[in-house]
Amino acid sequence: MTFVLDGFDTEAFVTATLAEDMGEGGDVTSAAVIPAAARFAAVMDSRDAITVCGLEIAAAFFRRMDPGAAIDLLVRDGAQVAPGTALMRITGAARALLTAERSALNTVQHLSGIATLTRAYVDRIAGTGATLLDTRKTIPGLRRLEKYATRTGGAKNHRMGLWDAAMIKDNHVAVAGGVGPAAALAKAAGIADIIVEVDRIDQIVPALDAGATHLLLDNMPPAVLREAVGIVGRRVPTEASGGVTLETIRAIAETGVTYVSVGRITQSAPAADIGLDFAAA
Repeated sequence: MTFVLDGFDTEAFVTATLAEDMGEGGDVTSAAVIPAAARFAAVMDSRDAITVCGLEIAAAFFRRMDPGAAIDLLVRDGAQVAPGTALMRITGAARALLTAERSALNTVQHLSGIATLTRAYVDRIAGTGATLLDTRKTIPGLRRLEKYATRTGGAKNHRMGLWDAAMIKDNHVAVAGGVGPAAALAKAAGIADIIVEVDRIDQIVPALDAGATHLLLDNMPPAVLREAVGIVGRRVPTEASGGVTLETIRAIAETGVTYVSVGRITQSAPAADIGLDFAAA
């Protein structure tokens, strides 16, 4: 099975990642100590309770090094598993599997870490009516993968990049001369989706009057968020953002905002503890 993600070239990612790890000399350790004909069976398992993400990509590394490897994915991306859960079984050429091991594990650990942290935030706001959004705070070159991981954890993707919506933030406002002029310029440019960041109550009406289609309420405490939501009514979606943590997100979500965006889910997610243990086949 080939992993397909819109806008992401899995084959190119696998090629570049393996090239980085192998360099010009290849896996000198495996070549020196593992007989060319040796076979190994391996089980990938989770040492923590996690939300799984990236198994198909991990499998792609093993398939690239050994096209004949037998790979059995035991769970699907998005599964919430207990410590000790087997995620994948693989049998193939020992040298090939060992060469692919670190690249495969790095990928699934990183993506599962993001999905796991995302799920924790999603669970924390369950029942409030608010939806968790991710941000553009991603590792360069890995945005599509990391945003796939946040979706796997239950979040909704925000902008994929600078091209798919206008987001007018404080520096845009400073240069344009205010939220109203900035939003009006974006509307005049024919942009359909105009997100305007406001950090004061008195900026809300000028932004709406000028054509904002989404308001980002930046670093407002819950009491101010409630006031802002009341002023906006249902005219446009509202998004709370800025310094949101697992400890604060519930109170923020309960103010009635449409969305809460959290950069931490991609920027600060710890890698999941996932291992690959080999046994002679």
